[in-house]
Amino acid sequence: MTVYAVGMIKIKNADEYEKYSSQFMDVFNKFDGKLLAADFNARAAMGEWDCDRLVVMEFPDKKAFAAWATSDDYQRIAKHRDAGADVTVVLANGVDQTS
Repeated sequence: MTVYAVGMIKIKNADEYEKYSSQFMDVFNKFDGKLLAADFNARAAMGEWDCDRLVVMEFPDKKAFAAWATSDDYQRIAKHRDAGADVTVVLANGVDQTS
C-alpha cells in the first residue's frame, strides 16, 4: 500500500541544514520514492504551525520508505539534518480508491 511521509521541519542551524538539503535529492533519487511537495515557506491555513518547511514524499509501501530512511547513504547526510533542524516525520497510508 502506498505510504506518504510528511516531514515538518523547524530550522535551528541553517548552515548545517543546507549541507543536508544540498545532498538530499542525490540520495533520494536512488530509491523508489517521489517528492510531491517541498515548501520552504509553508504556513498554516488552519490551526497552529511553528515549523519552517514542509516536505511530502510518496513511497510504494513502508518497506520502500524504510529502505531509504535506513540506508547508509541517507544516514550519512542525516547527521546534518539532525544538527540543522528539529524534524518530525509522519507516515500515512494511502487510500484505496478502487473500492
